Parts: sequence; structure tokens; C-alpha cells
Amino acid sequence: MQLEHYLDELRSVVNVDCGTQTIAGVAKVAATFARLYQQEGWHVEQVDLGDKVGPGVFVTNHPNAESYDVLLVGHLDTVFPPGTAAERPMSLAEGRAHGPGVSDMKSGLLNILWALRDLSDADKQRLRIAVAMNPDEETGSVHSHAWIGELAKRSNCVLVCEAARADGSLVKARKGMARYRLRFQGVAAHAGNDPERGRSAITALAHAVIAVNALADMSKGTTLNVGVISGGDAANIVADHAEAVVDLRFWDNDEYRRVNQALTERCGQPFLDGVSCDLAQEAHTPAMSPSADTEALMARVEQAGHEEGVNVTWQAVGGGSDANHTAALGVPSLDGFGPIGANFHSPAEYLVLDSIEPRIRLLRRVISNL
Repeated sequence: MQLEHYLDELRSVVNVDCGTQTIAGVAKVAATFARLYQQEGWHVEQVDLGDKVGPGVFVTNHPNAESYDVLLVGHLDTVFPPGTAAERPMSLAEGRAHGPGVSDMKSGLLNILWALRDLSDADKQRLRIAVAMNPDEETGSVHSHAWIGELAKRSNCVLVCEAARADGSLVKARKGMARYRLRFQGVAAHAGNDPERGRSAITALAHAVIAVNALADMSKGTTLNVGVISGGDAANIVADHAEAVVDLRFWDNDEYRRVNQALTERCGQPFLDGVSCDLAQEAHTPAMSPSADTEALMARVEQAGHEEGVNVTWQAVGGGSDANHTAALGVPSLDGFGPIGANFHSPAEYLVLDSIEPRIRLLRRVISNL
């Protein structure tokens, strides 16, 4: 492959602010990938997923197909705010590329393109291939998971091209995730003159934090994290409002059901007399667990790795991806087909340059062997 050509294309999408809420930036990256696929002769559609997110991009070699041999999935958005691309544009140092989204997951999207570029004409004719790029994975694919799910249900398997882990492992399982917002409404009062007339929403929140943490079960890998809290207006006012945002992670979907029910029941009771609590679920991604069909797909990937001289190992990881949604539909789904990278969602994010070409070959071989 021509690494400099690859890096030029990578730079063109890394150096664009495209956090999920930066809709214009996401649309610019979508347009770039649409143009690159059109230049290769693929059928391309930009998909309207509503006015709260940027467009999705759908690519296929058989636009009239009712089903697909493989669905390749990746996301266009990052977690970074506007201005990040200007502050730290893509750079190269000591065998690594750095920049916002360089591994999560601009290089994964680019690896799909390059794997399909190198696919033989016979395979392009024989195989029905679909690619879905969505604009909101980093916020739970709220607006796109139904679209991707419908494509997945028409596909024999799904390969998600998030980055391979730092040790090169692909991903066979991912924790599920749910996010909740707890809103507390109390009664304001002067903290010096008549505090007894007040009902502190912050005090209720404090009791709730303890109750939420108690729902964790580390023996099963079920964790809850109260990651954001806010409330009150001034130190001399008994706070009449407060909020907490809770992140739930789980390996077992039964654990999600247990915690969800317990949270619903507990928030229906006052944590403090005179303070109400409203519970709202803002996101839910089911756990990704390998089925027998997925294990058969894993064996195919391992064989492809043997043929290409790429050592294939597997990990189960705590973070979620679009593979969680497709696996929950019963479609064999695997993840981690991008190049090797690490430190996602941070300024230290990196991509290992030497891993780009082998992972393109691996992905192409997996597709070709289907």
C-alpha cells in the first residue's frame, strides 16, 4: 500500500472538528468518505437521521440487494469539542500518528475503504457488501441504531472496525451500557434565617449516590458510576434543585434488568422527605456476547489471520460500540478490525503506523473468505 496516500486521506478527516454535536463537521467528514467511495465506483447514499445529528453514509456494491454477505460498520463522530483539531492537528512521531479521532475511529473507517479498494473484481461481483457509517456512536447511536439494526438483520455477519486493542487483539465481547439522569426537586430557603423551611435537593442527591453505588456487583462485572453532579444556586440557599448522571456497565443483560428495576423502584421513593426524584434513561446499549455463530465467525477470522501472517487474539472489553446493538439482534458480530491504537477519548490517543497495512490485509482476507 502507499502509506503516504493513506496518511493524506487520514489527515483530511482527522483535522476536522466532528464531535457528535458538531453537525457541520460530521457532515464534512461524511461528504469526504462519500466522495472517496464514489471515486472507486461504489454506490453511495447519504442518510438523513434527523436534525439533531449529522448524516449517515451507506455504501454498497449491489444497490438493489435485499441481503448482504457482510455489513461493515464505523462511526464518523468523535468526543472532542470544537477547536480541538486546530489545537492538535494530526501529527506523526516515533512510529505513531496522533490527533483527535485518529484511532477512534477515522483510521478504522479508512481501513474499510482500503480493504475494499484492494478486493478482487471477482469478489466484488460475487459478494454483496454494505458499509454503514453513522454520526452519533459516541453518544450511544441513539439516532442511528435502528438504521444500522435494519441493515444488520439483512446481513449474514457484521464487522465493526473500531481500533484493535493496544496488544493487537480484536474484540469478541463488550459490556453493555445504560445512562441515567436523576433530577431532584426540593424547597429553597435562606440557609441562615430559616433553613428548617427548606428541603435540600443536594442532600437527597448525596443519599442517592450511596444507594446507586450499592447496586453494583463487582463479582459479575456490574458497575455504576455517578460521573456528573450539579445543583444549587448559592452557598447560603438551601438547594431546591440538583442532578446526577449515572453510567451503568454490565456483562450480563440480566444484570441490566436487575439494576434498571431497582433504580426505578428506589427513585420512586423519596431519598429525603420533601424532595422528589425523577429518573430518566438517556441511553441503553445491550451487552455483546459471542454466540455459537459468532464463534464460527471468529474461527474464520483466525484462519484469515493465519493466511495473512497476522496473529489474531481476542479480548472482552468494557466499552460499548455499534457491535453491541447488532449482536443483540442475533447477528454474528465482531469488532476491532481497525489498526492498533489506544488512549481513546484523550489527548494521548494514538495509532500505530506499522499496524495499518497488516490490518487492511486481514480485513480484506476476512471479507474475501466469506
